[in-house]
Amino acid sequence: MTDVKADPRDPRPLIGEPLALDLLNTRWAGTPVNDLLAGVEEYGIWLSSAGLAGRCEADDAGLAAIRQAREVIRAASQDAGDQGELSAQARDGLDAVLAHGRIRRTAGPGGAEDRVEADRPEWLAPWLAVDDFLTLLGQGGRRIKQCAHEACILYFFDTSQNGRRRWCRMAVCGNRAKAARHYEKARG
Repeated sequence: MTDVKADPRDPRPLIGEPLALDLLNTRWAGTPVNDLLAGVEEYGIWLSSAGLAGRCEADDAGLAAIRQAREVIRAASQDAGDQGELSAQARDGLDAVLAHGRIRRTAGPGGAEDRVEADRPEWLAPWLAVDDFLTLLGQGGRRIKQCAHEACILYFFDTSQNGRRRWCRMAVCGNRAKAARHYEKARG
């Protein structure tokens, strides 16, 4: 999500991951779990933070479609992280979203131009998120990770050189884990 400025109304603790993971991060830890896709207004906030507000409308149909895409990406992320490849069920779920759009290539003034077309407007944001997920898979499925902190449910794309990043944010989740380990050592 480079060059996109988060909507100031966006309450999420982690913003700015690639589009697919940013969509997964519309759910974050809390009791009950926080969900930015709880309603149409909140969906509009996510669209704004994702830089899609000018291309996608926040309505009930779009909300239902983006929730479906989020669950499909979540399941596929689990497969990628656990197995390094996607199950048939995960592939079918991704393909079901991708069936709602395509890339149209045309000749433009500077050469080839690609334009995403969706069969219905509510499927544009979900299609873009799933397409982004496939791009991330191509860069290394095992780099799509869920934060290692037991209380965190956020996802990130590990861009570290050795691929061993464990925390969504070292300053928060990593420090909490270190503090807990220190406390246990001091007690014991």
